[in-house]
Amino acid sequence: MTGKNLDISTLESWLWEAACKIRGPVDAPKYKDYILPLIFLKRLSNVFADEVQGLGEEYEDADVAQQLVEADHSLVRFYIPPKARWSYLAQLSPVGLGESLTDAVRAVSRENPRLAGVIDVTDYNATTAGQRIVSDQHLHELVQVLNKHRLGLHDVEPDILGRAYEYLLRKFAEGQGQSAGEFYTPRMVGVLMSKILAPEPGMTVYDPACGSGGLLIKCHLELVEKFGVPTPSPSLKEGERKALPSTAAPLQVFGQEINPTTFAMSRMNTFIHDIEAEIALGDTMRTPRFTRSDGSLRQFDLVTANPMWNQNFPTDLYENHPFERFTKGIPPGSSADWGWVQHMMASLAPNGRMAIVLDTGSVSRGSGNVGSNRERDIRKAYVESDQIDAVFLMPENLFYNTTAPGIIMVLNKDKKHPGEILLVNASQLFVKGRPKNEFTEDHVSRIATLYNQWKAEEEVSKIVSIEEAAKNDYNLSPSRYVSTNDEEPVLPLEDAIVLLEEAEEERKQSDIALSKVLRNLGLIRE
Repeated sequence: MTGKNLDISTLESWLWEAACKIRGPVDAPKYKDYILPLIFLKRLSNVFADEVQGLGEEYEDADVAQQLVEADHSLVRFYIPPKARWSYLAQLSPVGLGESLTDAVRAVSRENPRLAGVIDVTDYNATTAGQRIVSDQHLHELVQVLNKHRLGLHDVEPDILGRAYEYLLRKFAEGQGQSAGEFYTPRMVGVLMSKILAPEPGMTVYDPACGSGGLLIKCHLELVEKFGVPTPSPSLKEGERKALPSTAAPLQVFGQEINPTTFAMSRMNTFIHDIEAEIALGDTMRTPRFTRSDGSLRQFDLVTANPMWNQNFPTDLYENHPFERFTKGIPPGSSADWGWVQHMMASLAPNGRMAIVLDTGSVSRGSGNVGSNRERDIRKAYVESDQIDAVFLMPENLFYNTTAPGIIMVLNKDKKHPGEILLVNASQLFVKGRPKNEFTEDHVSRIATLYNQWKAEEEVSKIVSIEEAAKNDYNLSPSRYVSTNDEEPVLPLEDAIVLLEEAEEERKQSDIALSKVLRNLGLIRE
């Protein structure tokens, strides 16, 4: 086996070669479930071997070190049982390999409760209609490809391995269609959001719809890049991180994810990046997991998210909840976008800031209409309370679950530029890609600079006052204020559908109210 100082390109091509070994027998949406836990297991096993070796050098006796670890599992970060170690699995024949791999990941989970529901989510011996989903032969080929390189402490840096792991997530997303957006946000979108949020040492960051954890990880990497915050060794025991000097305090990472498989991916992703993250499983809108002892929502310095756009939640979810979240208004049942915004703002510390990816229509729907509109009214409340900092319009065909452009909206409870909102039309800042368009580092740097320097640039950005936003009926779509051509923007089909559903919802509410009045007047009977 080779593997000294693995670079990112070598890792990416190697891991993709491994993934391709099971592309035939497994549908695209599923093969990530088979390869990601094995990469994670290999990393854990190689690091375990390195830690035991390090103890052997310390005690000048490898056998003594092994005996000590077997007697006291707390000497290593994660104890790997003998039949779950990569050195054992790699030499097994194809016969019964699926059962052996399943036993291995379950044994690791039993020995390390923090990995329960993370590494043991896949049954490598599973069948459908009486046939094995992945044959032992295919699994053997996969293991042998993964056996080409080590993933230990001295073979690859956590951030390099993490980038390769995220590369795999992107490749899986490319083949997964509509469901891809549920677990993956385009990498450079996450980088842009992290540069906007600008995390500092010791801060807390929270993602209530964290998917595979990409946005949280980008914040961690931005902190490391800017401050050079050292990441403690994987052998560091719990509690030792707190002993680090405050100038070297890592970001404190928190997230919640509703899908069990995606939850497992996020946990693996943070472990691979050597980040101590607290990720909870559950439905954030119905049962937020991060609460205080008095039952109120816990608050964080930074909040970031890319929730599913225009989710359909019943309005009684907002009306009958135990937390003070939806104080700016009840969102329509046709779109939960402003429900997510309000949850995130309620989870934000008094001087905190947040960045959220939403459907483009979330910042314009309802403006200019006669009468009330729930989304417009909530938007108005945030504008008038001067908590909206900036809106960035993204290019088309950037996200994996839609070809429509999205927006990044930044809200701030302690604005540096009160009374102003920065609107950035970045719709033309991309390179054509297959299957998706992409931001480059130059694009991200340019957009982040506009925000950090609070600059207006012709045909790209404009600074508007709260009064100007009010004159435009609280329409915050950057394309309304910053034109890149002479074409009049067309209402996207998705927005038209949401508006139609909202109008139908309002009609039903009006019918109920009218029936109640007529009943009270005795004009209709029960």
